[in-house]
Amino acid sequence: MTIAAYLGRIGLPHLLGAPATADNLRVLHAAHVEKVAYEALEIWLDRPTSVDPAESAARILRGRGGYCFHLNGAFHALLTGLGYDVTRHVGGVQSRGDEPNVGANHLVLTARGLPSPENPGGEWLVDVGLGDALHEPLPLVAGAYRQGPFTYGLRPSEVAPGGWRLEHDPSGSFLGMDFGPEAAEMSAFDKQHHHLTTSPESGFVRVCSVARRDGSGVDQLRGLTLSRIGASRIGASRTGASRTGASRTGAAADELTLDTARDYFAALADVFCLPLDDVGQEEKDRLWRRLHSAHESWLAGRAT
Repeated sequence: MTIAAYLGRIGLPHLLGAPATADNLRVLHAAHVEKVAYEALEIWLDRPTSVDPAESAARILRGRGGYCFHLNGAFHALLTGLGYDVTRHVGGVQSRGDEPNVGANHLVLTARGLPSPENPGGEWLVDVGLGDALHEPLPLVAGAYRQGPFTYGLRPSEVAPGGWRLEHDPSGSFLGMDFGPEAAEMSAFDKQHHHLTTSPESGFVRVCSVARRDGSGVDQLRGLTLSRIGASRIGASRTGASRTGASRTGAAADELTLDTARDYFAALADVFCLPLDDVGQEEKDRLWRRLHSAHESWLAGRAT
């Protein structure tokens, strides 16, 4: 990975050699979540991955994304290369029905030494790997923070002494995330990475998930269902999928079912910045068959 190539990938080549400041961190964070999708397509393509940041960064430079271990791992390498003081932490995302935890199913970053008027202490929660959550870093100060359609809460963690808890907005995909204060090596996430990418109990294995955050909301693709939270962007000019007759389903105004392979791959390219240039046609055909079969099984389950 070269820093210049990475900055080019997220549309910020002018930040090469720029000082490490809170404002520049904010710009880097926002550009990363807008240009690099949160995605677990490699699982459904039967392509094993590791948590090695160099491997993750190389995949990002090829136009792809990843999930938290990949995205935050690579972002840590980028920020470190740009002169930021950044630390990795073991975290735990709390899904609905679960208890708060620090179970290493999430990699968290913090940055320090970046004071700003709203954050004189200069410590920040940095997380480009939460899918539908942060668009910009949050001051590591207890309080409520609004970003687009979401309001987040930040407070000391009750399960990780000395750590922090992020409360997601009620409309978000998870309840919250806790992380401890200790610095972590990437090896701390090996076991959970294996589970999340191979276990039938993993949400990534059960449902092919893609998300991309922007300043006004988040686009999400779960299986063949494309949805939007925030300012509406699904419409006649939004994607190749909507232009070619994808059907609306469910109660949400901004929800589409992608009925054909053409719709699906057009949405990946147009909405999520994922043209899949590294995926051959045979792999795409196989991926579509798997997705369509899983969608049919889901529909059959709803009907019973």
